[in-house]
Amino acid sequence: MDILQAIILAIIEGITEFLPVSSTGHMIVASSFFGIAHEDFTKLFTIVIQLGTIMSVIVLYFKRFFQSLDFYFKLFVAFIPAVILGLLFSDAIDSLLENPITVAISLIIGGFLLLKVDDWFGNEEGTEISYTTALKIGFFQCLAMIPGVSRSGASIVGGMSQKLSRTVAAEFSFFLAIPTMLGATVKKSYDYYKAGFELTHDQVNLLIIGNVVGFVVALIAIKSFITYLSKNGFKIFGYYRIVAGALILLIHFFVQKLTII
Repeated sequence: MDILQAIILAIIEGITEFLPVSSTGHMIVASSFFGIAHEDFTKLFTIVIQLGTIMSVIVLYFKRFFQSLDFYFKLFVAFIPAVILGLLFSDAIDSLLENPITVAISLIIGGFLLLKVDDWFGNEEGTEISYTTALKIGFFQCLAMIPGVSRSGASIVGGMSQKLSRTVAAEFSFFLAIPTMLGATVKKSYDYYKAGFELTHDQVNLLIIGNVVGFVVALIAIKSFITYLSKNGFKIFGYYRIVAGALILLIHFFVQKLTII
C-alpha cells in the first residue's frame, strides 16, 4: 500500500462509515481494485483507521457523552450481540472480507430494502430508547457482519423498526459505532500481534495518515447525512446501492479488475 492508496481508502472510509451504503463493502472493492485486498496490512489498515471516524462522533456529540450513565449502559446492551456473534463467527466473517461478489449482492439486496424503509417506518417520531430497543438494534447491527450490508444502515433501520425517528435512530447508530469499531480494532490488532505481524515505520505512518483523513472526512459526512436524512429519507441511498452493486458485478465479470486471486 502506498500513500495515495491509503488516502483514497481513508476518504472512502470517512464518507461511507456512517452512511447506509457499507463502508466495509466499499473498502473491499477499492482495495481489490488496487490489488492489495489480500495483504495482511490492508486488512489491518481498514479496521484501524476506523478509530479516526470514531473520534469524529466524539467531537461532534461531545456533550452527549456527559448526560448520564444510562446512556452508556444502553450502548453496552446494544454492543453485546456484536461481541458474541463476532467471536463465534470470526473466521467465517474474515473469509468473506476479500470477496467483492458478496459485497455486490449485499449492496443490491440492501438497496431494494432501503427503497421501502421510508414507507414502512418513515413516519415514526419516537425519541426514547429503552434497553429492549437497544438490544434489538444491536442484533440488527450484526447483519453488517456480512460485507456490503452496512453497519449504520442495519442499526438505523433497526431503530426505526422500534418506532424511533430517523434522526434519533441515526444518532444512536453513530454512538453504537464507538464500542463496536473500537472492539473490532482491538481484537484485530491483537490477532495480528499474536500472529507475529510487525508494523514497519512506513506502515505506522500510513495508519496515522489514514486516521487523520478519515476523521476530517467523517466530520463532514456525519453532519451532511443527518441534515439530508431528516428531510429526504433513504431512497437515494437505495438507488445508489443498487447501481453500485450492479456496476461491481459488471466490472468483476467483464473487466475483471476486481479479481483478487
